[in-house]
Amino acid sequence: MHYNKTMEEYIYKLKELIDNAKSIVFFGGAGVSTESGIKDFRSKDGLYALHSKYGKPYEVMLSHSYFENNTDTFYEFYKEFMIKDAKPNAAHKFLSFLESNLHKEVTIITQNIDGLHQEAGSKNVVELHGSIHRNYCTQCGKSFSLEYIKNYKGTPRCDKCNSIIKPDVVLYEEPLDEYAITKAMIALSKADLLIVAGTSLKVYPAASFLNYFYGSNIVVINKEKLDINRKITLEINAPIGETLEQVQKLYSK
Repeated sequence: MHYNKTMEEYIYKLKELIDNAKSIVFFGGAGVSTESGIKDFRSKDGLYALHSKYGKPYEVMLSHSYFENNTDTFYEFYKEFMIKDAKPNAAHKFLSFLESNLHKEVTIITQNIDGLHQEAGSKNVVELHGSIHRNYCTQCGKSFSLEYIKNYKGTPRCDKCNSIIKPDVVLYEEPLDEYAITKAMIALSKADLLIVAGTSLKVYPAASFLNYFYGSNIVVINKEKLDINRKITLEINAPIGETLEQVQKLYSK
């Protein structure tokens, strides 16, 4: 991507904000992983805009009741669209760089379930909607890996009690994990820099978490403008990975 002078100024400003921050929270949505080849949900090219071959909207198919009543079809859909052989992109790598190379205090609050932040090396990740890498038996609670789910033909069942296995992801109609909520709120309340990236801020209660940020600087990195009822220090309407890759290059100069 070619950055004009204005974008270059944005990149330098973002680096300055990061350098001056003592505690950073990165609040990310599906847009953070699109550069890894994972579709988001609400953009014009997102999953919800596609015609479902299953005859149901994708939002319905990702609901708790659909999992309970149509488990076989749920898993057909889940394995096709939710499990991807994706790799961390420049955004994931930059956040890991901040933590491991610059020794910044960084908390990642993600709405994604792909586990790419951890794969990139980030240690302090709050997964609001769970993870495809964790799966458990609905009867005895035994844990199963993503590989077990991927390689199982049909609906995955427990090798101990033969009950159905459920991904540890938050489906529609299900509440968020209380522990994840608490961790997110504490991190936001202590941070002095909040970076919001790749999210429509239309999913509640996650979107309301921004109310717990009391710091002075909010940065938004998103392809489209967001309607946020907060004072924004810097807004960059560009791909997240490409943007953060440019910031990281400044540290090697």
